[in-house]
Amino acid sequence: MITTHKDLRVWKSSKELVSIVYMHTKDFPQHEQYALQSQIRRSVISIPSNIAEGSARKGNKELCRFLYISLGSLAELDTQLEIAADLGYAEYSEHLTSRITSIRRMLINLIKAVQ
Repeated sequence: MITTHKDLRVWKSSKELVSIVYMHTKDFPQHEQYALQSQIRRSVISIPSNIAEGSARKGNKELCRFLYISLGSLAELDTQLEIAADLGYAEYSEHLTSRITSIRRMLINLIKAVQ
C-alpha cells in the first residue's frame, strides 16, 4: 500500500539518480559551474521533487500533472547529459542511459495507472 511518495519505486530510483548525476558532474570545468552543471543538477533534483509534491497534492489529476513535470525534467536531463558528453565534459554512459530509460518507463506506467 502506498501511503507516501517514499513508498513509490519511481521516487526511490529518481532520488538515487540525483546522487549518480552529482558524482557524474563533479569534475565539470569551473566555467560550467553556474551554467550546464547547474542546469543538469536542477533538472535531476526536479524529478523526485515533483513526484513528492504531486503525491502530497489532492487528487489524481494534480498527481498526474506533477508526474508529467517530472517526465519533462527527465527529458531535459537526458538532453543536457548528451550535450555535456558532446562537449567532452563527461561520458554519457550506458549505465546513465538505462537508469533514465527505466525511470521514464516507471513514470509513464504510473501516469497510466493514476489516470
